[in-house]
Amino acid sequence: MSTETADADNDLRERITNFLRRNFPQIQMHGGSAAISHLDAETGEVTVQLGGACSGCGISPMTIQAIKSRMVKEIPEIETVHADTGMGAGADGDLGGTSSGGMSPSFPGETTDDGDDEGPQAPF
Repeated sequence: MSTETADADNDLRERITNFLRRNFPQIQMHGGSAAISHLDAETGEVTVQLGGACSGCGISPMTIQAIKSRMVKEIPEIETVHADTGMGAGADGDLGGTSSGGMSPSFPGETTDDGDDEGPQAPF
């Protein structure tokens, strides 16, 4: 890889990182993170990994869709965006069904399939 190509890749990587910070500050404000896990400048393909509080967040699929639709509009070199929360979602953030990923909510006193009690029941 030539120095020019490396500089161009670094510039594109920096622009994507700035795009994420500027357009999606709520990711960090809510304890999440967004990082580039793969970038192919030649094909215009980028993979963004959402982590921290994004894993298991019910709104992360909407965040992924917003990232995918806005990034290709605002950064002309990017043609395809893949995003993943690491919680059973596919490379495109698709959950592949209603119950095949993420975490389901549980409440104190509610028993799970394995019979473990989540804690004491409310007194009311």
